[in-house]
Amino acid sequence: MLENSVWQQYNKENNFRTKLAEFCVMEIADLIFDEKALYGVMKSKLTKKELKLFAMDSAELDDAKIMQEFSYTQDDLEKAKFKLYKKFKQDKTRLSFRASKDYD
Repeated sequence: MLENSVWQQYNKENNFRTKLAEFCVMEIADLIFDEKALYGVMKSKLTKKELKLFAMDSAELDDAKIMQEFSYTQDDLEKAKFKLYKKFKQDKTRLSFRASKDYD
C-alpha cells in the first residue's frame, strides 16, 4: 500500500498506525481506518524532516545514524525528538488522526 513512502524506507512492517496511536495516546480503533488517508494526514501535519525522524526513530535506528542523516548533534537530536513527540500529543494534531463518527 505505502511501498514508496518514507515509512517503508526505514520500516519493514507497515506498523505506523500502531506507533501513531502510541505517541498520540489514542486507541488504534479511533484512528482513520484507511491507511492511505491516515498516512496523508500524517504527512500534512508533520514536516518532511519530522516524518523522516519519526520513521527512523520508530525503526529503532541507532542515534548516530540519525544524527548523521540530519547533521544533528546529540543535543539537537534530543530537541527534535522532544518537539516531534510533543506535536503528536497536541490536540490540533492528534484529533486530525481521529476517524469521524460518520465514516464507515
